[in-house]
Amino acid sequence: MDRIYRIIWDGIPRDTVVRDGGVYALAGDLFAGYRLGPRLADTDASGAPGAGTDVLAPIVPGKIVAIGLNYKDHAAEQGKPLPKVPMFFLKPSTSVIPPGAAIRLPRDVGRIDYEAEMAIVIRRRATAVRAAEAGSYILGVTCCNDVTARDLQNQGFQYSHVKGYDTFAPLGPCIAVGLDPDNLAVEGRVNGTVRQASRTNQLVFSAADLVEYVSAVMTLEPGDVISTGTPSGIGPLTDGDVVSVTVEGVGTLTNPVQWRS
Repeated sequence: MDRIYRIIWDGIPRDTVVRDGGVYALAGDLFAGYRLGPRLADTDASGAPGAGTDVLAPIVPGKIVAIGLNYKDHAAEQGKPLPKVPMFFLKPSTSVIPPGAAIRLPRDVGRIDYEAEMAIVIRRRATAVRAAEAGSYILGVTCCNDVTARDLQNQGFQYSHVKGYDTFAPLGPCIAVGLDPDNLAVEGRVNGTVRQASRTNQLVFSAADLVEYVSAVMTLEPGDVISTGTPSGIGPLTDGDVVSVTVEGVGTLTNPVQWRS
């Protein structure tokens, strides 16, 4: 399994491949077929690029398609029935931040929640794809925090409003290539305490189902992201918190939280 990290190297952003304890330049095309370039460095003990490396969001998507109420337990905690078809909305690319960057909470909007999610990254242009063929359209898996202005949502504001603020889509730390997205552990922590824990085999609609449904509505382009929904245990963030999302096989996405100035 490869992990694709986008890092600053020699002062410029570049895609790298982590494999077998080494960090390699990515040669070729990330989406059309890549290979290992020169070895740049060794990984650290966690298997990530070494300390001091600036890790960027692994992709800046043209669009993030985020799925609502896709875990039975989350629908229950929201007091809502399970959807009969996937319920989705769009988050803008301007909401994306990398690991370590601050989630900036807008003032005077009330409660703002974390939502730990597994996200899939699209590998090639997808229009009206059948679920049975969806795997060949998925590049890999990453972590997403679908940060949400919950009080505004409960007041009836549109989802892309309450979830589209700048910094409300932390992504990373990498794209894991070669994972089966259908049975991965997903965990959310705030200040080191586990608040969410589930597995993607508990999704109402699988990754393949989502590619089929969304691509029947809109074309998915290489680098687009589908964030597959959050399990139960959502809760509020406040200034000074540190929030983490871990997806099995991917790693941990960690971001501090602060008030917007």
